[in-house]
Amino acid sequence: MWRNKNVWILLAGEFVAGLGLWLGIIGNLEFMQEKVPSDFMKAVILAAGLLAGVAIGPLAGRITDQVKKKTVMLPAGLARSLSVVFMLIAIQTGSVLWMIVFLVMIQLAAAFYFPALQAAIPLIVKEKDLLEMNGVHMNVATLSRILGTAVAGIFLAIMSLSTMYTMSLAAYLLLFILTFFIKIDEDKETQATFSKEASGFKHLFPIVKELPIVTMTLIMTMVPLLFIGGFNLLVINISELQDNSLIKSWIYTTEGIAFMIGAFSVKRFAHKLSPYTILFVFSFIIGLSQLLLFFAWIPLLSVMAFAIFGFSVGCFFPTAATIFQTRVPKEYHGRFFSFRNMLDRIIFQVVLLLTGLMLDLIGLQLMCVLFGILSLTITATFFTKYKTEQKANLNINVS
Repeated sequence: MWRNKNVWILLAGEFVAGLGLWLGIIGNLEFMQEKVPSDFMKAVILAAGLLAGVAIGPLAGRITDQVKKKTVMLPAGLARSLSVVFMLIAIQTGSVLWMIVFLVMIQLAAAFYFPALQAAIPLIVKEKDLLEMNGVHMNVATLSRILGTAVAGIFLAIMSLSTMYTMSLAAYLLLFILTFFIKIDEDKETQATFSKEASGFKHLFPIVKELPIVTMTLIMTMVPLLFIGGFNLLVINISELQDNSLIKSWIYTTEGIAFMIGAFSVKRFAHKLSPYTILFVFSFIIGLSQLLLFFAWIPLLSVMAFAIFGFSVGCFFPTAATIFQTRVPKEYHGRFFSFRNMLDRIIFQVVLLLTGLMLDLIGLQLMCVLFGILSLTITATFFTKYKTEQKANLNINVS
């Protein structure tokens, strides 16, 4: 795998783009803290972009299956670069409306880019290397997030927001250039099996329904999204609760390092545990990490909660990604990963709005307890269902 030039280009592009992404995210939070006082309104603004990504999802999935993955990634990468221009206008005019335009455009680009990227990975590496590749890919994204947030904190103190976003624009343009050098050997037979008469997800759902492990994994991804959806709002509120701006950097850094350790360790777990076991165990631990944030006023415990969460999702997401890439037929990858991104965005959007509303109404600590109980309930419910189905299948086989 490491002798594959495409792997290095992909990882380098992910690292550079990740730096640009997190410079922009920290810039977004800084801009909203100045212009938008309400947590709920912050959530509404962030959700506007996610809604645009959901709306374009079926078209993105269909196009990704119909044409070459690189052909989708290039225009999407260019559009993501150009979107930063609207944020520069927002900063110059002080207008939140222009920021919404930026968020909408960047999410539209992401709706095309990320399904194509996920569908391209199994075409670049061999199936036996997929779990390792997914783990490394996520680790590179996390490393860029750690460095991006750390650098963004320093940049905010020494330069303007406009300069930060200009650097973000440069990172996206570099990713666009690197994408030109990726060579993906598309299977022409796979392309030919796609029916142009199939609209959206019409032909996808029966396939997914016949794959219980894929359906279960899709549902289980709701648990980490309950935490991730309001992640930035949680960090802001913990910082305000402790009256400590430095805690934001500690949380982002610790969670990122823990994620990398988890993604590195998951391959070892996979030798001893089934994918189902990995998903259920770490889903349960994620629920416990949410409950731990009841003590969010204590710096050590709040950082510990994010460390536990980071390690858990570092094991959870590479396992889920590998299941999707290996169990779903390749001719459906574009539509499937587009559907998955749409589902993630819908859940993310609901959680984001709910987090903002609950932070305004009941506060951080009670909200984290409720989310923790909900996560544990979801995990227990589907674990029980899984065990029941296992017993039923065993009885059928014995008969």
